[in-house]
Amino acid sequence: METRELRYFVAVAEELHFGRAARRLGIAQPPLSRAIGGLERRLAAALLERGSRGVTLTEAGVVLLREARAALDAVEAAERRTRRAARAAAGRPAVVLAAKAGASGELLAKLLDAYAAEPGAAAVDIVLCGPGEQARVLRDGRADVALLHRPFDDTAGFDTEDLHTEGQVVILPAGHPLGVRPHLLLAEVTGLPDLPLPRWPRPDGTFPDGPGPQVRDHTQLTQLIALGRACAVVPESGRTGLREGLTAVPVLDAPRVTTVIAWPPHSRSTAVAGLVRAATAL
Repeated sequence: METRELRYFVAVAEELHFGRAARRLGIAQPPLSRAIGGLERRLAAALLERGSRGVTLTEAGVVLLREARAALDAVEAAERRTRRAARAAAGRPAVVLAAKAGASGELLAKLLDAYAAEPGAAAVDIVLCGPGEQARVLRDGRADVALLHRPFDDTAGFDTEDLHTEGQVVILPAGHPLGVRPHLLLAEVTGLPDLPLPRWPRPDGTFPDGPGPQVRDHTQLTQLIALGRACAVVPESGRTGLREGLTAVPVLDAPRVTTVIAWPPHSRSTAVAGLVRAATAL
């Protein structure tokens, strides 16, 4: 299969409409239909069911959509990493590190200082991500290495080294009655009608149902908490440098969070190796 065919199929599978998919791709509809038909014939499998009410995916189509997205991500990742390798060979070495905004700030600062002290250290570009985005940024090649957090981030397919494990706290507006408690339980936090947990976007940009406010970044979240519109359960390191108007209380039964440094298993980057070495020595 060609990457062009995979892009065509993904567009149709996501739009579930040949006309919209053709406009999205910037091509006419007839060649798009012919390309999908040719792909189905070569695979000897119906990928789409075409009816008067629109287009739906078959079971085979669902499988191909998942695999096609992964394949296209791999191609884009290869292109991005190759360009960075070319820049490094031309004397402009740099490594891209993805980290969650608002988390592991102290660890990140220590890591950067430790790596900068190494002979021949490359420049480090930081990509700050929303919750759950770091793994995707690492997979698609926008980053060379990432700080991930189990059990929340998917580390499958990466090489990893554990850095540290910590408990979690709930961030509340200063002055909230529960803010003076020595600790809380998850049931108490999730049962707060006046401070619902925030809703973060899924990978496709949609938000899960629920009473909490829609949140896209850490700054927005802390502002909503300070205004008494939400609360948030975060790793204990998130209480470092907590802004005025907020307080943190340990949540005893929240799952413990392990921060790991992750990188693609095929990486041959000396800069990535240096970052990993600096991180594990902290």
